[in-house]
Amino acid sequence: MATVAGEWRGRMGDDEVDELIARVNAGEAGALDALFATAYPALRELAHARLRDGGCHGGGLHTTQLVHESYLRLAHDARLRPESRREFFAYAARVMRELIVEALTPDTHVELQRPSQADEVLRVHEALAALQAAEPRLAQVVEMRYFGGYTEAEIGAAMGLTERTVRRDWEKARLLLLALLK
Repeated sequence: MATVAGEWRGRMGDDEVDELIARVNAGEAGALDALFATAYPALRELAHARLRDGGCHGGGLHTTQLVHESYLRLAHDARLRPESRREFFAYAARVMRELIVEALTPDTHVELQRPSQADEVLRVHEALAALQAAEPRLAQVVEMRYFGGYTEAEIGAAMGLTERTVRRDWEKARLLLLALLK
């Protein structure tokens, strides 16, 4: 199975993405819009995968809605300063996860299609937050692999780790998350 990042790389050269990211980081007017316009098909794939993999249909969110809400949040986040395509998509995946969790939170009065799966998504989110507090690198590996759809090689390249280390981190994170979910 190809990753969203890998599929996008096949459609667009890394140099063009790097150029757009550099323009965003330089504060060029319109650069963020250009980056999102270019990345839109891949962001839709990522959003669709996140909604599908969550199994709860995002608390009523649809793919297009999730992409647009993510764009609004990312566009207003002064911290958005990705250094690479991988960082951009990892950050977008994290924002999408947060939006799905917010949509599933009971106080939003969103009618859920499958309440038991929504509860499970919320429990996983809480466990991941606990993992983030205890082991930030492990949490980042989980976010990139599960929510971002990256391979071990892509995670290793983005984080400056070997594939073997990423594999060990993934296994350790899975065990810790399972323990937190009990």
